[in-house]
Amino acid sequence: MPIRRLPPETVNRIAAGEVVERPASAVKELVENALDAGARSIEVQADGGGLTRILVADDGCGLSADELALAIERHATSKLGPDDAGDYDLLHIHTLGFRGEALPSIGSVARLSISSRARGLTDAHAILVEGGAVGAVAPSGFPGPHGARVEVRDLFYATPARLKFMKSERSEAQAIADEIKRQAMAHEAVSFALDLDGRRTLRLPAESKGPDGRLARLSSIMGRDFSDNALAIDHEREGVRLTGFAGLPTYNRGNAAHQYLFVNGRPVRDRLLQGALRGAYADFLARDRHPLVALYLELDPSLVDVNVHPAKAEVRFRDPALVRGLIVGGLRHALAGAGHRAATTVASDTLANLRPGWSPQPQPSAQGFSAWQMGGWAPVAQAAQSLPGLTEVSARAEPAEWSPAPVAAPAGFEEAPAAIFDPVDFPLGAARAQVHETYIVAQTRDGVVIVDQHAAHERLVYERMKVEMAEGGVARQALLLPEVVELDPAEAERVVARAEELEALGLVLESFGPGAVLVRETPALLGETDVSGLVRDIADDLSENGQALALKERLADVCGTMACHGSVRAGRRLTAPEMNALLRQMEATPHSGQCNHGRPTYVELKLADIERLFGRR
Repeated sequence: MPIRRLPPETVNRIAAGEVVERPASAVKELVENALDAGARSIEVQADGGGLTRILVADDGCGLSADELALAIERHATSKLGPDDAGDYDLLHIHTLGFRGEALPSIGSVARLSISSRARGLTDAHAILVEGGAVGAVAPSGFPGPHGARVEVRDLFYATPARLKFMKSERSEAQAIADEIKRQAMAHEAVSFALDLDGRRTLRLPAESKGPDGRLARLSSIMGRDFSDNALAIDHEREGVRLTGFAGLPTYNRGNAAHQYLFVNGRPVRDRLLQGALRGAYADFLARDRHPLVALYLELDPSLVDVNVHPAKAEVRFRDPALVRGLIVGGLRHALAGAGHRAATTVASDTLANLRPGWSPQPQPSAQGFSAWQMGGWAPVAQAAQSLPGLTEVSARAEPAEWSPAPVAAPAGFEEAPAAIFDPVDFPLGAARAQVHETYIVAQTRDGVVIVDQHAAHERLVYERMKVEMAEGGVARQALLLPEVVELDPAEAERVVARAEELEALGLVLESFGPGAVLVRETPALLGETDVSGLVRDIADDLSENGQALALKERLADVCGTMACHGSVRAGRRLTAPEMNALLRQMEATPHSGQCNHGRPTYVELKLADIERLFGRR
């Protein structure tokens, strides 16, 4: 076939397939245009999942009549300007949009109308585009002093085949809502409103610019509990700054839907974030649990390429290892600073699962009908008088028994004399009893703490083992016969390039020709292990995440198993000094609020919550 020059209408429809994949894509482009125009209030309406109608109204700088005619031409934009030499710099992008494709792409597959009044002008104008056919600019009414109103009707009517690939109206509407939430999280100083099919769906007032306003905006979207269980992050390395908030390990979800990354104010999806989160939370969460995070990267535009795809949802970093290291380091620092803190939702979930079990009326006994024949059912109060068996599985610790000597005050209480310091003022309180030889009950100044003794001590032992490994390195064992592992040549090259890092983790290997590595030593902690499988997992991690997470996770699993076997087991009776010693160690050990799988090691119930259970409040 001879080469033909495609007509402009066909070119626009091809471009529309890249830029406007679904209604949420159109909303994203229009909202970003409003933000680039300096809008402080953005209103979005969508009907029929966005396929019937989309309206985006803003109070930005607006467009003049001449600019309206240019705005719907391909690659016409106000966001790029020439330098003194007449060149356009695509390496220093400071705006969300810059390609000049959104409006003409939408206009080529839908009925697009734009009305606007430019700041400082009295007249407003409008333009209409239907399936690529451009109408004339005409005077129009406009409700505000300045800004723009962009309405899209019958999306994809000009490309009926595309409509077959759309999901249900409900799914498309949810995608629009998710897109608005991401944009709102990136720009807390802008107010957002969203109506779906005439129903008020989202109202987000403008917040103060900065960490406090950002946290308030995140809480309004990710849930009120997020602000109580979020750790602030603010780190900088080599000109790249990371800020944001990360949830405590015990505040987690079953999917990764609440993980967000923003680069210079742009919501992006990047596999780098998934690998970094996996590495940072590896010691705290099981593989099927996911943390809640919202991270904001600020860096020189020349260090990130936002022109990877027309949709601008993906970016490419010049130094991905630096960015990943910054994310992992920032998250780990925040998690270490949390100490023994556990999520506030642990207590609320516990209270939600509690149900009052006492009744003033006599209840049936375990013998059922035969007991009734022998004289009736015994009331619960009578059956509970002797409390049989409790003495065999419990230990009491009264204050007079365990604290006659002066008690040293914890950090932050130096001003109080040690001799009169009350142990209930410790963060985890004073041990009062051990029940069922498994749980420690402690009293605090304003509540009660229940500790799972095995899970808590397992975390303490695990943290101590991590410190010992870091100080002494990982012990290695030499293979009797070095094992050759065949890989793809590129994978083998990546693995060999990280040989020093792997050696520090106890795995000694070297190149064995193209497409193969020779393994000489493995970590002693792993014992007999599948060397080939381990190396291939490491190669996959290096390809996807840039770090050998597989080996680190296997070492962590072994340490966790060893810590489990070396910790205080459930069923062991503890003395009062042992119980209090465990509480004090938990207070001094980072991450002691959760076990290795993200489950809480203790539950704290405030006195006010307990009083509500009994109707005293």
